[in-house]
Amino acid sequence: MKPMVTNFVMPALRKLVLSLALITPMIATTLQSAHAVDFPTAMSEERIWAGLTTKTVQAGDVNWAYSEGGNPNNPTILLIHGLGGSRDNWNRVVHYLTPNYHVVAPDLPGSGDSKIAADYDLQPATMTESLRRFAEALKIEKNLNVAGHSMGGTIAGLYTSLYFTETQSLLLVDPAGVFATSKSPYLKDPTLLRQLIVQKPGDLKKVLNIAMQDQPFIPSDLLVAQEKVMIDHAPMMTKLVEKLIILNQSYTPDSFATVVKSIEAPTLVIWGKEDKIIDVGVVPELMGLLKDKRPPVIIDRVGHTPILEAEQLVAQAYLPFLAKAIATKNKFTPAESPAQVPTK
Repeated sequence: MKPMVTNFVMPALRKLVLSLALITPMIATTLQSAHAVDFPTAMSEERIWAGLTTKTVQAGDVNWAYSEGGNPNNPTILLIHGLGGSRDNWNRVVHYLTPNYHVVAPDLPGSGDSKIAADYDLQPATMTESLRRFAEALKIEKNLNVAGHSMGGTIAGLYTSLYFTETQSLLLVDPAGVFATSKSPYLKDPTLLRQLIVQKPGDLKKVLNIAMQDQPFIPSDLLVAQEKVMIDHAPMMTKLVEKLIILNQSYTPDSFATVVKSIEAPTLVIWGKEDKIIDVGVVPELMGLLKDKRPPVIIDRVGHTPILEAEQLVAQAYLPFLAKAIATKNKFTPAESPAQVPTK
């Protein structure tokens, strides 16, 4: 299946737009207060811009923090962030979704503002089951459209394979996996994932250089405030990374392929062509495993985070796919659960 390659005609303009998107919430915060930049408040402003509000719910053994927006009567999209991220990674994409869709974006267990017990088993399989309890608590599990980025893509794929009768579509953005054809050092040697943990001042800039092709300008005050939040989360991030390193010893390309082959939902794959963490070379392998797929969208001059680097292009590819997937009946869904269609 031939991939669709999306090129940037004006990369300099793209960097300016992304920088402004990052700066906008900070400006709003600065106008309200002369104090140092408050990163949580800045993110709150960005959520408002995206049409989101912050909520919490106890589901099972997780106290979930999540963002929600759009008309609850419209089809629901569940957005799952990646390793070291948070629900706010999706904010800029969500801005294009809330006018016509009901959007829910949680902080995964141990990430962002979601709270877990000290003995919670931090691994994708456990988080997938917890995510199901979360969806049931919000009563959004029927006809669900699932999307995941990076490690969130692994969780989204596993969720979709397990709950195929109630999943309407799947979006995978640079998803993590165990790929036989990968040339990425991070997949060949998962201990290198430790390099992505922000543990001390200066680490965030290094991580952004790895994750993004063209790192945007971020005001120093905002960068320091964000870095402090991530340093505070470093112990939990370390716990998760160490768990992934151990799991890698038992997972193989064959076991990963088994999960992907069991995905029944229509699937769209989007990838940053310059991804240094999970190289674009694995796309043909992934596409060969998926049953109901669309041509992959490869975005030129973008790294591991298209949802931050090229949110407009992600939305441009996702929205028509989503509309068609929702209009198509899930052959595994019982007759009494018809698919929703967007309303204004």
